[in-house]
Amino acid sequence: MPTTPDTSALDRARGKAYWRLLPLLFVCYVIAYVDRANVSLAKLTMAKDLPDFDNAVIGFGAGMFFWGYILLEVPGTLLVERWSARRMMSRIMVTWGVLAALTAAVTTPMQFYCVRFALGLAEAGFFPGVLVFLTHWFPNQDRSRAVAWFLIATPVAQIVSPKISNLLLQIGTDEVINGVTVHHPEFLGLEGWQWMYIFWGAPAVVLGLVVLFMLPDRPSEAKWLTDEERTALEQQLHIEKQRRSKGKRMTLGEAFRNPKVLLLALAFCCSVTANYGYEFFFPSILKEWYKLELNQITWLVILPPCLALGSQLFIGWNSDRTGERRCHAAFSIIIGLTALALAPLTKGNLALTIVCFMIFFAGVKGYQPAFWALPSIFLTETAAAASIGFINSIGQIGGFMGPYLLGSIEKSTGSFTAGIYVLAASMCVSAIIILGLGLGHRPSKDT
Repeated sequence: MPTTPDTSALDRARGKAYWRLLPLLFVCYVIAYVDRANVSLAKLTMAKDLPDFDNAVIGFGAGMFFWGYILLEVPGTLLVERWSARRMMSRIMVTWGVLAALTAAVTTPMQFYCVRFALGLAEAGFFPGVLVFLTHWFPNQDRSRAVAWFLIATPVAQIVSPKISNLLLQIGTDEVINGVTVHHPEFLGLEGWQWMYIFWGAPAVVLGLVVLFMLPDRPSEAKWLTDEERTALEQQLHIEKQRRSKGKRMTLGEAFRNPKVLLLALAFCCSVTANYGYEFFFPSILKEWYKLELNQITWLVILPPCLALGSQLFIGWNSDRTGERRCHAAFSIIIGLTALALAPLTKGNLALTIVCFMIFFAGVKGYQPAFWALPSIFLTETAAAASIGFINSIGQIGGFMGPYLLGSIEKSTGSFTAGIYVLAASMCVSAIIILGLGLGHRPSKDT
């Protein structure tokens, strides 16, 4: 293979890859994230129909998703690398859409735990699979930015979904309008929280079929690239792969035993703990601290994702521009944990509370584009794919720990304050690990 790709053809191929791949992946992840996290709003009305669903039950059930997710994460990621991203992602989306909709049928905590666990099994492999898929398409100079455009699906999901979910949640509830209690009737015998699960589950099934027919696994399969563009992109990816491997291929066992991989997994786990603890209980925190109505809460929960969207795009862009990953990731986390630790001190001042949670969320989301560029610095091919799956898999333990800890601490103490400090401490551990690893420094000019 020639050593220098045609620059003009490469630039055209890179541009086409952005516009042809990222919008579809973005929309898929929006739906994935809504299906994963919509329990945080559903719980505000579920408790009326299901009295056993207190904060501890919701926190444990929300976390059960991640145990199912963990079990199949690495195998799912390897299938993307060795088999087909298109087929694997299509299967994942159809099954998670069906299971997300089935959450509407739960009536007991055990049923809730089981369906959340099954939903995790169904979705396992999607997120790390996309990260691996992006390495098949985007050179190093584009990768953090591509990951950032994919990752902003999570704040966009949290901006778009609350008001839609609010309309659905009103079904079957009572509302006081101008001093008069108005009852919103059930639809087809189902309550609003049930319709919310069904409404957001259905698009995943449709998108799964779209992915099957529209997502090429590698540049060689893309009919929308010319021969020159395809060749130039494959040359660049091949050159970078050879540079990373440096003549030595790391086995799966070596990758899983690599201290850097293990520490990255721990760092990700600690940040995920804080992220999901917040996501599943932020509406409840606002309701407890300020006695707000559902409509007010669904407006306020939109604000932190708005700032997080900007932070992810900026860090992804600036990290690619400078080639520096370590400080972009760690300092974003440090800023976020500082704001989170200050949040309990603002209780009683709604504006300051929202500002603190906005800065926190920008930090805990913004670090990810730079963070996910770290594994490919020292790993390649199958070892990189498996390690990304492993890091994400271990990290999702935090998806269980965050909601469980915050829900349990609130139940035992009657306050969210102690739990918030635990989440901030977890983020501190993450930042220390990333700074101490020594990966992702700004490259020297002769590299």
